[in-house]
Amino acid sequence: MNDRFSVGAVLALTIGGTLVANDVQALTLGADFAPDYSVTDLGAVPGLPRPYGGLTLLAGTTDTLLIGGNANRSSGRLYSIGVNRDATTNSITGFNGTALQFGDVGEYNDGGVTYGPGGVLFTAQWNVNNLGQTRPGSTDEDRVDDLAPFGVGGSSIAAITFVPPEFAGAGKAKIVSWSSGNFYDIGLSPDGSGTFDIDGATQIDLDPDNAGVQSLPGGPEGFVYIDDSNAGFFVDSMLVSDFSANRVSAYELDGDGNPLVPTRRDFLTGLSGAEGAFIDPVTGDFLFSTFGGGDRVVRVDGFIAPPPPPGPSVIPLPAAAWLLLGAIGALLGLRRRQS
Repeated sequence: MNDRFSVGAVLALTIGGTLVANDVQALTLGADFAPDYSVTDLGAVPGLPRPYGGLTLLAGTTDTLLIGGNANRSSGRLYSIGVNRDATTNSITGFNGTALQFGDVGEYNDGGVTYGPGGVLFTAQWNVNNLGQTRPGSTDEDRVDDLAPFGVGGSSIAAITFVPPEFAGAGKAKIVSWSSGNFYDIGLSPDGSGTFDIDGATQIDLDPDNAGVQSLPGGPEGFVYIDDSNAGFFVDSMLVSDFSANRVSAYELDGDGNPLVPTRRDFLTGLSGAEGAFIDPVTGDFLFSTFGGGDRVVRVDGFIAPPPPPGPSVIPLPAAAWLLLGAIGALLGLRRRQS
């Protein structure tokens, strides 16, 4: 077993050989957030093989979750399962049925499971340092790229997210490595077959006022963007599932959609193995999975629902915005941080 599985084994609570979820009462919101948010432990996903990986809603649905099982293993796959929603709040309250394997997608799945331009499903593969791409309708990855030749290290990609339209840096692909916390911009361009070439990776300095290139602490995994209209967030921000630090951290963003390390605050503590991360587009609720620590899904509500995504006739914003912003940056001579 690799180091990640050893860590997961330590984090899991074991009683008579059975993994048991932490008591939800142990989960504590940070002082800046406790008055406005609440936490619900949704428990384990029926039929999903442990340990858990990243998660999101299946494209085109509001009632089907897509989540990684057997995470970090060659036998890892994504699984789909129905979700129940509260009739009044629309928040996800539990699971409906048993998890079903989602084709052969999801080898080595980790904290990053997200849709990008063109409806392509992007999956971070740990510890092989690969990025998978699956076109709409495909039952296996259509493309898998080794990120090492692009300078991605420390030790492997763990998660990927696209900056939402309403944020600075809109459309850019951001990735993070576990366990180093190295944070990168990834350049993408259409390859003519519905997936994307990787044009390069640039490591971002997350604390420019200090010497060297600073990375995210805490062994980061999945991450999401939170706008400043939400209580307790003074500016546009990011929530990061800190696997190694057993918490979720909040960061303020710079002018390009990157987290600033000196602004780190505790959003949620008292958990084990925070892994995936996504925002429910219906309610704005923040949901994350855990790798070990009972392997479960946790919901935090109190957020404002994000604006709806562009319609199907609109050019996919992530790819278009990345190219446009890159061109503007070249024209204006915008400063790029050096790796």
